Amino acid sequence: MTRPIRELRAFAAAALVAPVPRDHHEPPALVRRRRVVTAVTLVVGSVILAVALRIPPGDDSFYIAALALAAVWIVGGLSAGRLHVGWARTREGGFARPLVQPVALALLAVAIFLAGAVVVGQVPWLADRVDAVLAHARYGSVWLVWAITVVNGVGEELFFRGALFASVGRRHPIAITTVVYGLATAATGNLMLAVAALVLGVITAAQRRVTGGVLAPIITHVIWSSSMLLLLPPALDLLR
Repeated sequence: MTRPIRELRAFAAAALVAPVPRDHHEPPALVRRRRVVTAVTLVVGSVILAVALRIPPGDDSFYIAALALAAVWIVGGLSAGRLHVGWARTREGGFARPLVQPVALALLAVAIFLAGAVVVGQVPWLADRVDAVLAHARYGSVWLVWAITVVNGVGEELFFRGALFASVGRRHPIAITTVVYGLATAATGNLMLAVAALVLGVITAAQRRVTGGVLAPIITHVIWSSSMLLLLPPALDLLR
């Protein structure tokens, strides 16, 4: 086996497969409280998300709805119970805060999605679904939309890979949180956004399981969503 392949396998194992040691046990009463808070937050957030992405591009009420959504995810995620930052394995066998691994995973995900744009750009129906998501950046303030995208990315990770992941317990947390995330996104009625949520959900949930915290998912989500917002529109325009 060549050295690059060994390095890639070692990176994948450290970033997505082998959990760092930790003890995040919580008493049953706290788990029940966490589940109630996450259930309420999920319902409210899903409704606001569906409303926000149905607001016509250029309408200033979109910014209000998007900020309200971010507030729901953040408040719900933080109020459900304690969240952990997380740790990552180092090449030397020690532990450090996860920084390099989530950046590398985010860039890989961006490359895959941009490659997928080659296919999407050739299918009008699919391209229209993507355009519907990016329309607010095209017709509004792209930097304001970007700032809201970053805040929402942080909020989604605090809730879905933070509070919700912790409330699920040890049985299939990656699958359950990813499906819930996908269903919540599907409330927007946009197939492409739901598919993207499922892919991103698997990656960030695996990071949450490995690191035991929300920092790695937040970094990956913010870099990925920022790149999609800023790079995907010109990529699709070049391919059509």
